[in-house]
Amino acid sequence: MAPDPDRVLIFDTTLRDGEQSPGCSMTQPEKLRVARALADLGVDVIEAGFPAASRGDWESVHAVAREVQGPIIAALARCTREDIELAAKALEPAPRRRLHVFLATSAIHRQYKLNMAQDEIVRSAVAAIKIAREFCEDVEFSPEDASRTELDFLAQVVEAAVEAGATTINIPDTVGYTVPDEFGELFRYLRQNVRGIEKVRLSVHCHDDLGMAVANSLTAVVAGARQIECTINGIGERAGNCSLEEVVMALATRSQFFNLKTGVQTNRLYPVSRLLASITGQPIPRNKAVIGENAFSHEAGIHQHGMLQNRTTYEIMRPEDVGLPRSNLVLGKHSGRHAFRDRVRELGFELEELELNRVFEEFKALADRKKELFDGDIEALVLRAEGSAHGPWTLINLEVSSQLGAPASATVRLKHADGRALTCQSSGDGPVDAAYKAIEQATGLVVKVRKFEVHAVTVGEDAQGETVIYVDYNNRSYRGSSVSTDIIEASCKALLEVINRIAQSQQGGARLASREAAMQASAAAALAGTK
Repeated sequence: MAPDPDRVLIFDTTLRDGEQSPGCSMTQPEKLRVARALADLGVDVIEAGFPAASRGDWESVHAVAREVQGPIIAALARCTREDIELAAKALEPAPRRRLHVFLATSAIHRQYKLNMAQDEIVRSAVAAIKIAREFCEDVEFSPEDASRTELDFLAQVVEAAVEAGATTINIPDTVGYTVPDEFGELFRYLRQNVRGIEKVRLSVHCHDDLGMAVANSLTAVVAGARQIECTINGIGERAGNCSLEEVVMALATRSQFFNLKTGVQTNRLYPVSRLLASITGQPIPRNKAVIGENAFSHEAGIHQHGMLQNRTTYEIMRPEDVGLPRSNLVLGKHSGRHAFRDRVRELGFELEELELNRVFEEFKALADRKKELFDGDIEALVLRAEGSAHGPWTLINLEVSSQLGAPASATVRLKHADGRALTCQSSGDGPVDAAYKAIEQATGLVVKVRKFEVHAVTVGEDAQGETVIYVDYNNRSYRGSSVSTDIIEASCKALLEVINRIAQSQQGGARLASREAAMQASAAAALAGTK
């Protein structure tokens, strides 16, 4: 069936290409949270990962395929039977699934990466597509580095892929090298010179090395592409990928120009963007198009005057259309539970009743400490509640003392899930260092803090601060974060989040070892009984 000429599919590769960005790796539970949010957003395809990359990647793809309903779930594979079979097995639980195979085609890749001739490339691509079709009717093929491939050879590879049974042909600008006019000509060339191309859906996948990923993707759409591959917040290798929120809002805002539609629920864009930023620890730049803090802010007097007369003088989109509230200033300490629930929903989050009650109590406590509460404060509370790592240790009390020219001291009181309460005191180079040493003394876990970051999540003198730490322990890396108006408290809770994760993994390992020991003892007893 020919593709709908008025519909552009949104293929989200946040969990695959996006996660390859340094500092953006996610755990399996985090990937599931993002995948569910993408399904609610209304994307058409979720590329869940590259199963052959590692056992963890395979398990994450399998989990998304099993638990996330709605979108097509895709997995990436090189043009080898082993890769394709692994990807197909990982995708088995998905009601709608796609195998995405790729092979580089440019001269520089053929010579320096693959050491393959043109005819070998064509044969490998055709063989891989035929293998993929044994497992799945929906097969996408990508000639990697297509934008730097000779046009006649690219057309030859694409035609062979179509004949072999590929249902989607994706044209990647793998290194962000092309420019809009050139890229548009490439798509027009393929449409004019590839037999059978009208039977498949053309796709585009652009990187942002020269800052033109969105522009190149939109140009490809004008030239006939009907699928855009993109990521939330534009995360991805090197300078990132085409930004989902930007390209979707360009199609929506300029609908009279493009005359095309997507299935994305645009009012979910901001909550999903904030969720990903919270999980990866990559803050959204204030001037980020569409969902940045400044995207709907106006300070210049002439702009404010125009906005008061008619908001369209300086706003081409409504903040509500991307999920942003009209005003940042929201609730206070006299607000009730119903008003708080409504605001949480307006911000795009859904909490179960017990979780809502817990977050509401934290909100009331925060309201007693802050003069003003902003939407960012509430978002931080909700995201912390959704992503917190529950474990045995809880911070009960914290006292710190520091003065110029002298070591700082800290006293922490922790409570363990078994009922114990421990109080430990230590000194250090500063209040955070002293508090961390006291926590390590109390818990018996000594970690190495590799990176320590503090960000303001809201505005004003009493703004909340988010502390993010990256920790090494037993040759593994952990990330912890917490939010508070007191950055020392946030720092301690971020460390406790990491320690709780370590404690949980140790408990899981101890239970596994105990089970294995019991099984070995049982086997030994059975063997002794037969003698």
